[in-house]
Amino acid sequence: MVRRMIDLLLLSKDTPIAKIINGDLQPILPERLPLFLQRIGDIDGWLCSRAIDNHRTNSRLLKKALRLQNRDDLTAVLSVNAATITDNYWVKPLGDTATSYADVRFSVNRFDNLALTGDVNSFHQDPSRTPELTNTGSFEKCWRLYDGQWWMIKAGKPEELFSELLIYRIGKLLGFPMAEYEPEGAFIKSRDFTQGANVDFEPAVSIVGDTPDYIKIYDALKPYGEHITDAYLQMCYLDALVLNLDRHEHNFGVLRDSDTGAVISLAPFFDHNIALVSRNYPHVVNDQLIRDFVELVRYTGKPMKVRELTRAELQKLVFGIPWEPPVRDGTTNPKAFVVQYLLARQAQIKELCRETIHFQPVRQKERDERER
Repeated sequence: MVRRMIDLLLLSKDTPIAKIINGDLQPILPERLPLFLQRIGDIDGWLCSRAIDNHRTNSRLLKKALRLQNRDDLTAVLSVNAATITDNYWVKPLGDTATSYADVRFSVNRFDNLALTGDVNSFHQDPSRTPELTNTGSFEKCWRLYDGQWWMIKAGKPEELFSELLIYRIGKLLGFPMAEYEPEGAFIKSRDFTQGANVDFEPAVSIVGDTPDYIKIYDALKPYGEHITDAYLQMCYLDALVLNLDRHEHNFGVLRDSDTGAVISLAPFFDHNIALVSRNYPHVVNDQLIRDFVELVRYTGKPMKVRELTRAELQKLVFGIPWEPPVRDGTTNPKAFVVQYLLARQAQIKELCRETIHFQPVRQKERDERER
């Protein structure tokens, strides 16, 4: 364990919830602790998990522009009191009675362009507090304010942006809880689904640890309520439908009441850029993702209702995306391929889960309205 020179106070908003003495966690309000700390109590691991990914090129540029003497994760996090956009947790030196939550919350971000694009003009600015030091993930991105609301802007290849936006719109049509996405020029943006930390987002690693096993995750979520596991099943269905290869314990999670610590819901579904045709055109339909989902549904023994998507609906969604997937592997009309591929995956899941998933056909009146 890393030992720090100073002792810290961990807070939620302005409420002290733990002391950190010589690197050891001493809870004050155990029920208000981050779920990661409730599970294993590793304060250094929790702090470092909030740091910007060092492998991102613009992460290194950002730390240089901010004149950080040390470039390690812990230094980066502590330089902004471990504060993030999406929860209310933060730390300060033990004995500091002057600093309040209002002092550490982010209200401006002058290093957004540097974090997103590596803009050299950012080097001419004086260092200032920025949420980029606690903006996690492997893709170049930034937080940006629009009319008082935080949006995450993310870079990517056209096929990645295509997949991200399309899957959001598919999930929305299915009635699933989706993080909102919109095109933003050559980028894509997603609204902060905590609405300025009105609730706390906690990644699934805080609950389940490091496991890709659907059934183990489902069982770990059970204590938080049936509405949580039902939403998890929806997320796994969507991942199977759209071939989301990159679902992991850091890109889904739960929302908690920041005043009580109670788990409210599964977080809206986000991070779908490594899916569909973003990593080449798939040659098979009945792949491991579908088989894992089928195994999960059978394990739960619980009937599930899913809206059945029509060809016309998918055509409208796919051809309405502003980005064009590349022409590869002899696929001359990639958007038409995506429509057919999604229909094939839906049919495969329907066949394998005919006893456990009830696909709801669109009523004729609704079908006519959507297909106009």
